Order: sequence, then structure tokens, then C-alpha cells
Amino acid sequence: MIATAWTVFTGTKPEPMAVEILGVLRGARGPGHDMILVQLHGAKPEYTGVVAGMSGSPVYIGNRLLGSLSYRIGQFSKDPLAGITPIEQMLEVRDLPIDSNETVTRAKATSGSAVSTDGMNFQAMETPLVMSGFRPEAIRLWQEKMAGTGLEMVAAGGMGGSSQPAAGSGDQTGGKLNTEISAAALATVVPGSAVSAQLVRGDLEIAATCTVTYIDPKQLLACGHPILQAGPGSLPMTTAEVVATLASPLNAFKIINTGDPIGTFTEDRDSAIRGVLGKKARMIPVHITVKGDEGERKLNLEVLDLSSLTPQAVLVGLYESLLESNQSTAETSYHLTGSIDLEDYPPSPLDLWASPADAMAAPLQLALLTGVRFSQLYSNGARLSAVRGINLQVNAIPRRMQVELETARVVSSDIVHAGGTVVVEATIRPWQQPAHNVRIPVVLPARLGTGNLRLLISDAGTLDRALDQPRMSTQPADLDTVLAQARRQHAGDRIYVSLLVPETQADVAGRTLPSLPLSVANALEPLRTAQDVNLNGESAEVESDAPAGGILNGFQILNLHIERGGGLD
Repeated sequence: MIATAWTVFTGTKPEPMAVEILGVLRGARGPGHDMILVQLHGAKPEYTGVVAGMSGSPVYIGNRLLGSLSYRIGQFSKDPLAGITPIEQMLEVRDLPIDSNETVTRAKATSGSAVSTDGMNFQAMETPLVMSGFRPEAIRLWQEKMAGTGLEMVAAGGMGGSSQPAAGSGDQTGGKLNTEISAAALATVVPGSAVSAQLVRGDLEIAATCTVTYIDPKQLLACGHPILQAGPGSLPMTTAEVVATLASPLNAFKIINTGDPIGTFTEDRDSAIRGVLGKKARMIPVHITVKGDEGERKLNLEVLDLSSLTPQAVLVGLYESLLESNQSTAETSYHLTGSIDLEDYPPSPLDLWASPADAMAAPLQLALLTGVRFSQLYSNGARLSAVRGINLQVNAIPRRMQVELETARVVSSDIVHAGGTVVVEATIRPWQQPAHNVRIPVVLPARLGTGNLRLLISDAGTLDRALDQPRMSTQPADLDTVLAQARRQHAGDRIYVSLLVPETQADVAGRTLPSLPLSVANALEPLRTAQDVNLNGESAEVESDAPAGGILNGFQILNLHIERGGGLD
């Protein structure tokens, strides 16, 4: 049988191409899921072959919709053979209820795109991913994080109207994004039109593009295969313009400009993705300000809300914002402050440093550190509230900021008693600069009795580990614990002097309770394995701190002996 398929090769208007039905492969897509094998005919498809971005192209026999071009066979085949997803299976996605309630989906990203039959490799037509505004280093980072998900293939393309500022909102780096649904753009969408699903939009854009198979007044179906098989979600749906179709025996793809918003993709299923027309998507705002000697630069983004992809989108967006500054050099260090804002909680603070190192460049260090901190909150299994926004301020410092703690000693009088003052002198050495001394007075608590006492002179990381000892519980930390731990993180550019007192310390739900009475410690002991409780025989109490002038690394422990009436070793 001869059928007709419609797809866009250039511009926005679908073009027909002849399709020869070769047969039906029973169960090729899984038990009960058949695939229709076809060969494409015509000057353009025979020249380009099966093209990434063609998936979803509707195939008609007469006026009857057969299904969508969705699968390809091999990469170097001489004949443009393709597989069709039958429309009956795609309509199952159409008939899923349209839920008006916004829910956070926590699906895992899986490619789900390859089907093996009798030694032949049937692979879902790639969904070309346009990363507009990204440098090659940021694109490579994305591809490393997305390996195996079907979203590692990046094609050429550009931004559309949905990533531009709304009218009257100022310039693109400071204005509100244009997220209004375009009725004019919506009227142009027909079966065979190209449409894009935006993962990131704003000053940077990441969008996946395929073709519309079916449309009715409320919704459309596209792709004929999953993008991630993530299930329910919320991704902005836009029109797309095909600037050109690149022919290649290895990797033919459509070069895309995304267009104006027309709705939201709400389902990502095995046989199709479903978009609801006129619906606004739920996204997470991300605001990044990078400051340096030459002024400041702002980037405003919105990223998707999907647990398997959002941390990677935030990570690569921040990484790109650090790379695109003229102040970025191999010797530049960065100090990031800001917050992650969750509904029903106070903002969770961020205070992170990164300086060039032999193993990793500072921009990548900072992006990875921020990504870890964000994932601890966003991917926490106890999180019920939505992320309202991420606000990041980055100071670029044109030099290495490493500072080593070389030695520390007590230089005060040896006549000391509980409630008295000890002066600690720390010798620190900034990167490729002379060492110098910093004196820090420490007031000893009046409650201390006679006996031995230890002083910890340290960087922030060592102190935080002393305050947050390893737990016996195998249960992952809940959201309240993670938020409490984030609030008590110490700044990396200071020298801390802490007392290590021989008194019981408890960590309960991310909060440190030092110097507990024995009765309280005994009461908490049975909870150590059942709940998020940890007990330590030594309490760490921060008594004083001083600026280090950079990112401090190292620690020293000094031994004190307090005698009745005074005395110090």
C-alpha cells in the first residue's frame, strides 16, 4: 500500500512525502505493540534519509490516519526505512484524563527508545535538543549528565518568542519572560507541524523538537515515542520553525528555531507525548547575578520541574553563566551566595566557594557544589512543597583564593581559668603569598571544670563534620533535617576556633545539641538506630572566628589543661 506522510523540511509548512507500506512487525515494540515498517519515497526523504525531529510525522492512507513515523533502522542504511507507531496506541495517551491540579512528578529519566528484533536495531528517531546560548563546555557537561536518557544529542538551533522578554518589561536580562499563550501561533499548528518542548527558557534555552501527529480543539499528540517516558509533567509547548534539514548518513537532523507558546506538554508516555492547548506550564524561576570588576551581569531562566532533570538543568545553567564572562580566566575564584526558596519554609541559604585546582576548574567546581546542595533539597523524598525559585549571586575574584592553615598555638598568659580568655595565633599562607599570623581571642565558658580540654582550629568543612558526625541510622535524612543542616553550614573564608568539650553532643533532625546532661543522653540512646539521632561523646562548640582572606584549608588541635584557680599547658 502507498500512504502519505507530512513533515516540515523548511519553514513551518508541512510537506507531503510518499510512504510505501512494507509490512507489520508483530510485537516489535513490545507484547501487543506492533510496528508498521515503511520506506520513504521522494526527492527530499531519499536525499536526507530518516531525520531526527521527523518523529511524530503523521501518515495517512487516504483520509485515514495510520500513525506516526517514529522509529529508524540503523544509521548508515542506504534505504530510508522507518517504523510507524499505530495511531490506536497513540490515542490511549490522548484519552488519559487531563488533570487540572499541578503535581510534582518524580519520574526517573529513561531512554526507552531502542527495540531489538532479529538482530536489527530499531531505534526511536532522535529528538534533536536545541541548546541555545550555551558554550561547548556546558554542552559537553549536559551530555555527560544525560548519557543514556535520549537527550544527549544536541542539534543546532536558536531561541524563539517564548524566551524573549514580554512587551514593556525591559531588556532580556532583566525583564519578565513572555509566557503568554499565542492564539495566532496556535492557529498555525496542524498535523505535520514541528513543535518544541522547553526544558529551560529565558536567557538560555534547552528545547526538544518533534512533529505533531494528531490535534483536536483541546490537545495534540506528537513524537510517537517517549522523550523520557517520564509520565505526567509540565513542559512549555511552543511552535517551531525548521530553518534547514541537514542530510547526513550518520546524523541527519532538523535545525530548529523555537517559536511562541501554545500550551503545555502534560504526558510523556511510551506511544506519544500529549500537549494541552492553551495551558500554561509550571516552571521554576532561576535568577543568577555574576559580579566582577567590570560590573554585573544578570541571567533570568525558568527550568522544568522534573526530579530526574531539574538538578542537571540548574547545574548546566549556572555553569554557562560563569563561562560567558570576559572576567573568567584560569585563575578566577568564585564566591556564591543566595537561597533556594521552598513553599511553606524559610529560604535555604547558600554560601559556597570555588578556587582553581589541578583536578577541576573553578566554574565547574562551583556548579557541581551548587548542584549537590540543590539536589539534597529538590530530590528529597519527604519534600511535598514546590520550589518557588532559586536566587544566586556570584562574585568573580580575579585570583586564586586558597589559604592553608600551617600552624596554630596558644600565645596568651599561662594563668587561665574557666571564664577567662585564651589567645590563639594561627599561621596561614595564602596562595603564592607570604605566610602571616592571625590572633583570635577565645573566651572559655565559665562552667568548665578542671581537667583536659581540646581546642580545634579549623576550616569550615572540618568544623561542619565535627558538628555532624556519621549516623548509625540507614534512613535518608528528611527535608527538615536537610534544611537545618543547610542553615548551620559555616562560611569557607573564616578561621574557626571551637572547644571540644568532653560532654555528650546530640544531632537531632539536623540540629546540634551540645553538652547534654547524662539523663537526656540516656533518653536519646534508644532512638539512635530508629530515628535521625546521633550521639557523640565530645561536644564541638564554636567560640570564636576570624577572617582568613580566602578559602581556608586545614586544621590543628591544641591541648589545654585547666586548673583550679588558673593554669594552662
